[in-house]
Amino acid sequence: MICARATAVNLMTCEDDKHGHRSRLIPSGLPRKCSVFHLFVACLLLGFLSLLWLQLSCSGDVARAARGQGQETPGPSRACPPEPPPEHWEEDESWGPHRLAVLVPFRERFEELLVFVPHMHRFLSRKKIQHHIYVLNQVDHFSLGALHRFNRAALINAGFLESSNSTDYIAMHDVDLLPLNEELDYGFPETGPFHVASPELHPLYHYKTYVGGILLLSKQHYQLCNGMSNRFWGWGREDDEFYRRIKGAGLQLFRPSGITTGYKTFRHLHDPAWRKRDQKRIAAQKQEQFRVDREGGLSTVKYRVDSRTALSVGGAPCTVLNIMLDCDKAATPWCTFS
Repeated sequence: MICARATAVNLMTCEDDKHGHRSRLIPSGLPRKCSVFHLFVACLLLGFLSLLWLQLSCSGDVARAARGQGQETPGPSRACPPEPPPEHWEEDESWGPHRLAVLVPFRERFEELLVFVPHMHRFLSRKKIQHHIYVLNQVDHFSLGALHRFNRAALINAGFLESSNSTDYIAMHDVDLLPLNEELDYGFPETGPFHVASPELHPLYHYKTYVGGILLLSKQHYQLCNGMSNRFWGWGREDDEFYRRIKGAGLQLFRPSGITTGYKTFRHLHDPAWRKRDQKRIAAQKQEQFRVDREGGLSTVKYRVDSRTALSVGGAPCTVLNIMLDCDKAATPWCTFS
């Protein structure tokens, strides 16, 4: 018998000998009854385990397990690779007469954006919702050596004014909250504001007056509320004030019903250990945050659009608006960090 040893993988290949014995691929150290079929099954199993490891490591499950065992995991948890490019969706009239403007307040959260845009485009297209995604990117601005703080509400006001006239309702949508249950309704909220991320479904916030995360309104109803207050710089409270505006405008708030997935209805991408919330309360901001702003809102927002760029993220179209917000230090001295 003439044999050649494959040293790289410690396999032995035997050619037909002069007696006509059939050649065989036999792993060194394994019984001769081990067949090529068994090797094929083993390769499939190894491939599956490799893919499983990749998915767990990018989703953060491995990192969380390591932290639980006291191991250090430096840096942010890696975002999963973006979903494959969505199918080519061609909006047509059969999808209905309404078109949604998805308004996404944004600053320096690119990993989340790479996941959000393809996911939402695919999700809404499968539901046959005509839509366009607007990324409202607050451009950093230094005024007298101070950095403007993030203002989610003012960005939404600006995005509302800049969104196309071809849209007739909006979704105020956080970039780190992805809908998973396709029974969620993103249709036109004709009878009143529709809070998609209701307290019964949101993974973090469960108080009755919560209207953040994802909220749908017709443009007419948003104007009736005079938009959102521009006084909220930093993280939080602008949604609570907007709830009072909804009630003050005489509008009824609606929420999903019949959703059985509970707190697993959404995927929340935010990692609080890596991306800290700006919860500082400066000067009189601590008292002001509970006051209803009866004068400011959509009619008083001051901003400038530095640029408007059409992009494709993972095959999904969106428009990025670079927005410079105006900070009135006399009215809101807490709008900057020194």
